[in-house]
Amino acid sequence: QVDGSYQCKDVLILAYQSFGVLFGDLSISPLYVFKSTFSGNLSNYQSEDIIFGALSLIFWTLTLLSLFKHVIILLNADDNGEGGIFALYSLLCRHAKFSLRPNHQTADEELSTYHNPRYSYRNPQSLTVKRFAERHKKAKTALLLLVLFGTCLLICVGFLTPAISIRSAIEGVKVRSSELHYGVVLIIACILLVGLFVLQHRGTYRVAFMFAPIVILWSLSIAAIGVYNILKWNPRVYKALSPYYMYTFFRDTRYDGWISLGGVLLCVTGAEAMFADLGQYTAASIRAAFLSKNFAAVSTSFYASIPDSLFWPVLVMATLAAIVASQSVISATFSIVKQCYAIGCFPRVKVVHKSKWFRGQIYIPEINWVLLVLCLAVTVGFRDINHLGNAYGLTYMSAMFVTTWLTALIINFVWGQSLVLALLFALFFGSIEIIFLSSSFIRISKGGWVPLVLSVIFMLIMFVWHYGSRKKYLYDFHNKVPMKQILTLGPSLGIVRVPGIGLIFTALVSGVPATFTRFLTNLPTFYQVAVFVCEKTVLVPYVPQKERYLIGRIGPKSFRMYRCIVRNGYKDVQKNEDDFENDLIMSIAEFIQLEAEGSGTLEGSVDGRMAVVRTSEKFGKRLEISELERNGEASSSMPPTILNSSKSHILQYLQSTYEMESPGSTLRRRVRFKLQPDMNYRDPNVKDELLELVEAKQSGVAYVLGHSHIKAKMNAPCLKRFVIHVAYLFLRKNCRAPAVVLNIPQTCLIEVGMNYYL
Repeated sequence: QVDGSYQCKDVLILAYQSFGVLFGDLSISPLYVFKSTFSGNLSNYQSEDIIFGALSLIFWTLTLLSLFKHVIILLNADDNGEGGIFALYSLLCRHAKFSLRPNHQTADEELSTYHNPRYSYRNPQSLTVKRFAERHKKAKTALLLLVLFGTCLLICVGFLTPAISIRSAIEGVKVRSSELHYGVVLIIACILLVGLFVLQHRGTYRVAFMFAPIVILWSLSIAAIGVYNILKWNPRVYKALSPYYMYTFFRDTRYDGWISLGGVLLCVTGAEAMFADLGQYTAASIRAAFLSKNFAAVSTSFYASIPDSLFWPVLVMATLAAIVASQSVISATFSIVKQCYAIGCFPRVKVVHKSKWFRGQIYIPEINWVLLVLCLAVTVGFRDINHLGNAYGLTYMSAMFVTTWLTALIINFVWGQSLVLALLFALFFGSIEIIFLSSSFIRISKGGWVPLVLSVIFMLIMFVWHYGSRKKYLYDFHNKVPMKQILTLGPSLGIVRVPGIGLIFTALVSGVPATFTRFLTNLPTFYQVAVFVCEKTVLVPYVPQKERYLIGRIGPKSFRMYRCIVRNGYKDVQKNEDDFENDLIMSIAEFIQLEAEGSGTLEGSVDGRMAVVRTSEKFGKRLEISELERNGEASSSMPPTILNSSKSHILQYLQSTYEMESPGSTLRRRVRFKLQPDMNYRDPNVKDELLELVEAKQSGVAYVLGHSHIKAKMNAPCLKRFVIHVAYLFLRKNCRAPAVVLNIPQTCLIEVGMNYYL
């Protein structure tokens, strides 16, 4: 796997896994669609035409919203192979200046994944609307709020899907054990839910391999049962595919038929995935053929249609398939939260990605346990499963409505099509979704209010975090130290320079942060090599490794001050800190050599006195790395030059004690750098600078982070003071610290206190 390109074996493995992670959600709707559709007064209409009408509605809903909208149109609106609401927002921000992120650079647009040749066409008619949106901050904020609301709805789907799927499967036991107490069903469902979420730490990779055979067997089973019911009860069920039965359905049921649309829309709850129509048509026909001759069995139609000899095996398989259906949305929720966190719209969380997992497969412990608590709450809280279906359907259809309007913007701004075509798309599919939503809104008092309230709460959390983070960045930007002030200090910066490398983390992509000068004011000494590190997210899914690091120099060469901008995509996962240190040293060494070869070889732009370069194809050839054993000796057959550590005996003792008491620190990868012996240097100063860099790395690396204290200005409005002093500070105190997210050992951490007045 290199830069996202998969080998044939990887493709086959992912295709196999997709049965467990993707298609499970698409084949589970037979458990609850008809039950929810006929939950109201529609159950009083017991005729074959009504059953056929409901099936016709399901068929054409799947055809229009799943096949035409998602498969034919939305799958072409991908962002380098990534889909979803956030991918649409990313495309819009790259083709128009809709993003509120203030640290965008022109160099970001040179990434190979930034532009897509398919979207190179520009329609002059769309420029007027685009310029209007780009000039008005309120329009950008409204777009961001729409995207956040859509993602919050999908987070709600993350705990509603397991609740309704597993509970619907377990309630099938009542078909054979009608006297079974309601509490027993809840206990069994809760036990399965707890087991499902406990499994998540093993990763999607393992879960998908365990669940894929279940979905395959389940799909074959419902297909066989469908054929059985069609042949036994009503071979004429194929007539329901005619739109005429939709007309007769609404003609006979009127208001009750419109109310039932809230149950019909449950058939497209997997429509956000590819080929959502497959496996669903057969599932609907299973129950329609049976119900057309067994009207009284509406509430348990799926299990009642199963032959007696196959009931218990199918019940077990349905329960397992319900667990599988839940897996896809749980994985999607992890991905959604990761994307929001990457652009500064979610508090800091721990993102786990193991090397043996495929790229993009992650696990977030905090979100996993929050989903489990909410899932158990709605499972136990909704005594009537139809109320749970109301909440589920309203949430999914609202998210689809948001996707429709974002896709309309994609058609106009990204694809370069006319505004009229974009409006026609939005009006056609939007009107269909509004009809379903209008039916669902009638059921808000019967469960639909829960996901709406939670979505608003989640959206407020995201927006408050985004607002506070953006204000904090702007404060740093306006209070950065002018370069003239740094240059007047001379190479020593007016302080004592000690051996080692100091990594100063900042959100700024230019200038010197106030954190650095505050550190020098309180402790007039710093490391011989200073590197200002800015980790930023570019609105692309992934950034290729060879394009990730932008290296520059701050001040003259004698200052030994560099800038490193680490660019990540919104789906990239934080690397191990040891790999980051090694890549950083190799990148700086490459920059030093390229700079010496002349400005004509530099790839990038000049920002003041800083030359920003991309990692060249010669990456990794300036220095030689040899890995050390636990006893500190090099494992390479060629012994490198031994460089004595400048740490005092006390510091060495404290570090060894910490590593003995911290099991995780003993797993750190230890390497030693040395200069390539056969390298020729045009400028002898280059060799001296590289040697100084190697010696500094051998002496040790320290991480300097700002420890900020946030306060609102004295003259700030009451609402702003509440947001800063209460909401934002509460989120900061209850999320992971930056040092924990970056996985920085305590012995290497230096925190500098700073007051921020926002």
